[in-house]
Amino acid sequence: MSSHIKCSELIFFINGKKITEKNADPEEMLLNYLRRKVRLTGTKYGCGSGGCGACTVMVSRYDPLQDTVLHYSVNACLLPICTLHGMAVVTVEGIGSTKTKLHPVQERIAKAHGSQCGFCTPGMVMSMYTLLRNRPQPTVEDIQEALGGNLCRCTGYRPIIDGFKTFCGASDCCQNGEGVKKCCMENGTTHQDEGEDADISDELFCLDDVLPHDPSQDLIFPPELMLMAQRKDGSRLYFQSDRVTWISPGDLSDLLELKAAHPDAPLVVGNTTVGPNMMLKGVHHSVVISPGRVLELRAIKRGKSGVTVGAACSLSTVKDELERAVQELDQEKSKVYQALLQTLRCLAGKQIRNMATIGGNILSANPKYDLNSILAAADCSLLVISKGGTREVPLNEEFFTGLGKTCLRPDEVLLSVHIPHSKPWEFVSAFRQAQRREFAFSIVNAGMKVVFREDTDVVKSLNIYYGGVGPTLVRTRHTCEELIGRAWDEDLLGEACQLLGDEVALSPSAHGGRVEFRKTLILSFLFKFYMQVLQELRQRGVGVSDLPLEYLSALKPFKNEVPQGHQSYQLVSESQSPEDPVGRPKVHHSSFQQATGEAKYYDDLPTTQDELFLFMVTSTRAHAKIISIDDSEALGMPGVITFVSARDVPGQNRRLWFNDPEELFAEEEAICVGQIIGAVVAETREQAKRAAEKVQITYEDLSPVFFTIEEAIQHESFFNPKRKLERGNVEEAFEKVDRILEGEIYMGGQEHFYMETQGVIAIPRGEDGEMDLYASSQHAAFTQEVVGITLGVDSNKITCHVKRLGGGFGGKVMKIASLSAITATAAHKTGRAVRCVLDRGDDMLITSGRHPFLGKYKVGFMNDGTVLAVDMTLYSNGGCTLDESPFIMEKALLHLDNGYKIPNLRGRGLVCKTYLPSYTAFRGFGGPQGLTMIESVLHEVAIKCGLPPEKVRDINMYREEPSYSHHKQIFSPRDMVRCWEECLEKSAYNNRRLAIAQFNANNRWKKRGISAVPIKFGVGFSKWFYNQGAALVNIFKDGSVLVSHGGTEMGQGLNTKAMQIASRILKVPMSLIHIKETCTGNVPNAAPSAASYGTDAVGMAVKDACEKLMKRLEPVIKEYPKHTWARLIVEAYCQRISLSATGFFMGPYTNVDWENSEGRAYFYFTFGACCSEVEIDCLTGDHKNIRTDIVMDVGRSLNPALDVGQIEGGFVQGIGLYTTEELQFSPEGSLMTRGPSQYKIPALCDIPPQMNIHLLANAQNPHAIYSSKGIGEPPVFFGCTIFFAIKEAIAAARRESGLSSSFPLNAPATAERIRMACVDRFTQMVPTPEPGTFKPWAINV
Repeated sequence: MSSHIKCSELIFFINGKKITEKNADPEEMLLNYLRRKVRLTGTKYGCGSGGCGACTVMVSRYDPLQDTVLHYSVNACLLPICTLHGMAVVTVEGIGSTKTKLHPVQERIAKAHGSQCGFCTPGMVMSMYTLLRNRPQPTVEDIQEALGGNLCRCTGYRPIIDGFKTFCGASDCCQNGEGVKKCCMENGTTHQDEGEDADISDELFCLDDVLPHDPSQDLIFPPELMLMAQRKDGSRLYFQSDRVTWISPGDLSDLLELKAAHPDAPLVVGNTTVGPNMMLKGVHHSVVISPGRVLELRAIKRGKSGVTVGAACSLSTVKDELERAVQELDQEKSKVYQALLQTLRCLAGKQIRNMATIGGNILSANPKYDLNSILAAADCSLLVISKGGTREVPLNEEFFTGLGKTCLRPDEVLLSVHIPHSKPWEFVSAFRQAQRREFAFSIVNAGMKVVFREDTDVVKSLNIYYGGVGPTLVRTRHTCEELIGRAWDEDLLGEACQLLGDEVALSPSAHGGRVEFRKTLILSFLFKFYMQVLQELRQRGVGVSDLPLEYLSALKPFKNEVPQGHQSYQLVSESQSPEDPVGRPKVHHSSFQQATGEAKYYDDLPTTQDELFLFMVTSTRAHAKIISIDDSEALGMPGVITFVSARDVPGQNRRLWFNDPEELFAEEEAICVGQIIGAVVAETREQAKRAAEKVQITYEDLSPVFFTIEEAIQHESFFNPKRKLERGNVEEAFEKVDRILEGEIYMGGQEHFYMETQGVIAIPRGEDGEMDLYASSQHAAFTQEVVGITLGVDSNKITCHVKRLGGGFGGKVMKIASLSAITATAAHKTGRAVRCVLDRGDDMLITSGRHPFLGKYKVGFMNDGTVLAVDMTLYSNGGCTLDESPFIMEKALLHLDNGYKIPNLRGRGLVCKTYLPSYTAFRGFGGPQGLTMIESVLHEVAIKCGLPPEKVRDINMYREEPSYSHHKQIFSPRDMVRCWEECLEKSAYNNRRLAIAQFNANNRWKKRGISAVPIKFGVGFSKWFYNQGAALVNIFKDGSVLVSHGGTEMGQGLNTKAMQIASRILKVPMSLIHIKETCTGNVPNAAPSAASYGTDAVGMAVKDACEKLMKRLEPVIKEYPKHTWARLIVEAYCQRISLSATGFFMGPYTNVDWENSEGRAYFYFTFGACCSEVEIDCLTGDHKNIRTDIVMDVGRSLNPALDVGQIEGGFVQGIGLYTTEELQFSPEGSLMTRGPSQYKIPALCDIPPQMNIHLLANAQNPHAIYSSKGIGEPPVFFGCTIFFAIKEAIAAARRESGLSSSFPLNAPATAERIRMACVDRFTQMVPTPEPGTFKPWAINV
């Protein structure tokens, strides 16, 4: 493209303000533009690929075809600013603010406690706001669809829904109701039911005084833009940068001219495929054509034979049109549309559907995209056009010539897609199975259509297409031809399965792995189609084959329902002062700022003068000698300032961590894929990223190299120390038991997936080696310490600031220190401020997550289910360096008894050293792994004894007063037993177990399971020196109070609880109290915010400081009893009374004598119990979480709303750990799941429709602040109830096939593992390849 072309002016509006860009950059996305150019930082970067919803904004445009303004939510990270010409953008800042007036959406999500860390909140707000702009009184289904593309890692979604559900009309309440006593629109009032405790409440928030929703107050669409659109300017728009030319044609003829001139240029409308390829995979296009203004591409026509939609119609537009068609047409004509709608409702999230086009979906030629299989099966056709004319092309397997390739000529443009009506005696269905039911690429998808001879069951024609079983769309032509003329009966099904098995070839090493599962889905989908058609034929009185009644449920797909539930807690005493906030459900103190986008995270801070950006260069080899590093090409690129590596570290590049060496930069040898070797420093992020790809590293591979626990055991590769705990005499006990069982269970790792990726800003102060760090750290003191060691300066020169984190979950304790040290090294070398923000993919690659565990056990038990002896060896995959792995293994061993008195218990723990990135702390810190191992043992014992699992759990539970753990720590199990018994009662466990048995007897291909488990979880650090907290409280002359403490606010409500405590002691309202930030300059040497111990330590320290101040003020208060607080403080100042106090809390001595297997490991124990019910689809492996009940002992809750939020959020994170979150590594040790498109945390569709949380009443805890208990970590383990309920459901399916109820099932229980465990005739038709005869696509590490 010639460089002399004059660029067009890009005109659009942001929050009602006109923007005119004279030199718009075609590569700039709206997200970057908002955050860097306009400084609207409420819109967040979460993934950069449209997979999380954190960057959601509303875009509005005038549509001349409909003569209306359209509003739709979009992912700003995928939207090039050049597509915005003539459009209006509204961000979270544009709808309301705490400085002016909140929008009702912002107010209600905050008041409903729907914002914890707050990083996802602006995206949630904008998705809901956009829905209200289109539907001022939405249904709950509308809300569910609107939020389907937004992920939250903190809340568990329920409170978000509760807040937004208040916008529904009264007729829309209780749409998921199952005989609940009260309307779901009221989130609670104090119980008035006869017989209920009068001091138990379920009111967590009140909406009596919320702002009414008034649509007339919303921003209007700018009239100037409407006039622009009505002028129908057909001229081209040109936008150009150094690398890319962007051309937007004004009409169809102009588009065809451009395509002829630039045949290799991609057409970009939604940018949901081309964009991620350019941003994440480095694909470069020098010319891009954007035909979004060509009206013919957006036209929709209804005809006698079907619907024709323009290729540039968004998937949301297509969905709306098909829904109208289904309503208006006879059912017989709309079967194709119904099948398409079934797929479209699960396809991506709302934002992606608003952006992605049907033409782009087809032409992407990606077999994971679901639409092509059903469009091809339905005999749809494509109208393509070029300067030479138009032609009609059938959409079938021949249209796709390879992955990402079609048979279109380079100069041709897809104009429209014709979707025909279905005809009489024609049956059409679509199928898909993904890692998650919604918002996930399919693993396998299928479209099937059969036509019968009229009034018969004889096949006239058959179309079967599969996606996800090859590089392109697969048509089973031979199978279909062989079945023509056959009757639709069992013989046809059997032959079809045989033919499909022979025709669809899938190598054991096929891309994407899961080969046996995918082959099984091919047959399962066919069987479902067979049953659907058979049922419809019988309804028409045709066919002789019987379809057993117990098969019918397999034809009903799982329906996603909006979560609702019941939350109860104990009210504070009537004698407590109304002004005392402790024990009351106070809103998270930052929630309103988080809902408006005003809350600042580290990357929201303005750039400083001459600030640089840093991008990491990581190893691509798992174990190799570094021969050379060539940075010359990178240094020659525009904007690049320098390359930093080990040679640039002024202090220590290598430091000892508990006698194990840790390297900042790999210097001589790389020991994992993803190890940091160096970093490029440049003027901009994009320049740094592009240059980092040009750094050439020469390696020499070394041996050995291994990644799995089993391989590490073979190589005897372990970190020290190796730990053992033992109670009783295991060998003697094995001699006395009735039965002995041996087995093992594997539990996979987990990615933190905090919504805010890790990063830091390092600002050198220019004298004495001083440096300020603004970091996303849970352990600011450790970050300070490591940076000081790296720079060779004292810690008093390094100040680390942490305002808040966008989630942490343990992942921002250790790794951020190294990232900060690298960034500080770059700042030291350049003398300029340096910012580092990890991309999502790099964050997942570099920082790793929860340890995979393998447990090998031997258990001895009596026939009544009493367990007398367990011998368990735990292996964890620690990765390549020590990190916190030994302490995590210790916690796993210390939780090996859970709530059970097993008199003879031995646990050994070994941390495997492998060539993977080192695993690190994660919420629960080894607790969930250790607890899961013992629960698996009890589950298997129950099966062998023929007893319900809860019976075996009950028999073995601690009940003596006092009791002693297996490490001889004394405790009272009373409240644990109360939680257990209340949970079974509130969940109606026994009645539901009977109902499940009845359901399973009546349903062959759907099965249900239920599971209940207790928990005994240790709170605090087993290393005593971490059990401390410090605070600084300052009172200013105006009476305002500033609290500083060493903890980190990351959504758990630590600051809110600290303010409640200060308010109680000082007797001032919370509005007078402020917490600015965590800063090592204010509170030094603080412990990490971890181990569910933050409130215990910080709360006590704040209490101590405030009590010191009140003691000083006591004489003044006595002298002036009628003075206001402000006057008292002025008087105290005049009397020269210090109004600043430090507070300190020294926790108890905790330690374990591992030689003697004894010691007080924890401050105290948090107890609870959980019951969950699930339903599985035995044919696909899909599952639905139906209901969960949790009873939790939190002592006397400081803030019931925050505690319930922690319980729900932890449980939902546990759902991910045990079901959907699967990390996959290549055989070369490279992490392949590096973003939300491959790695699936729970979405709204995964939440149980009924989720009930009860805080145990009349519980006390003398060990912690105001009798409360830490609650952050324990609920994660409750996700295992979903796992064991799934296992129960699988067992029911296996029994029906004549198989054992005892079978191996590793966690997470993915769709693949569920399906393959439900062994039936279809799984048995799929041969299992011999291990060692092929190279697997992925390995279990």
